[in-house]
Amino acid sequence: MVRVLIAEEMPMIRGALAALLSLEPDMNIVAEVGRRDLVTSAAIASSPHVAILNTDGIEIAPELRRRTPDLQLLVLSATAQPRLLRQALSAQVSGFILKEEPPAQLAEAVRKVAAGERIINPKLALKALDADETPLTARELEVLRLFSRGFEPTDIAGFLSLQVGTVRNYLTSIVTKLAARNRVDAIRIASRVGWL
Repeated sequence: MVRVLIAEEMPMIRGALAALLSLEPDMNIVAEVGRRDLVTSAAIASSPHVAILNTDGIEIAPELRRRTPDLQLLVLSATAQPRLLRQALSAQVSGFILKEEPPAQLAEAVRKVAAGERIINPKLALKALDADETPLTARELEVLRLFSRGFEPTDIAGFLSLQVGTVRNYLTSIVTKLAARNRVDAIRIASRVGWL
């Protein structure tokens, strides 16, 4: 039996995934977690073979790898962004598939990563290989992501423990590096090539 942990903050999606995989005769759902900060402790307590994470879970993948080295990680993503795939691969996840794929693909992906295989959506892998590397630093991308979500420079400064002037300097640098007309155009450019 493949022991599966499902980490998803949306209760309906988490429940649907659990119900779907429970129909598989060779799978056992050993834990369902709705909060990212509880995933590692749940994995330690339930000893799953595979943990299914959403893209927010990529951030905790290194800790999961360190604390539960035999656990295989499978990311389910709602969007086909090359940036997310690169992040996931850097975090040494075993699989990365899209939520738009047929339900049978999920069960098959769980089986394959449990067996030690690596599963990556082929279209997304090609898209990631074709995507240009960003000229922006990690901090600039972080600032631009927050700005693209509607945060003002003062909010971003507080969130990232920076000075407001530093955030404005980052935004100016971003516009310059992307040869954008303004900050909104910088968001458009970065989104189009999958950096956000």
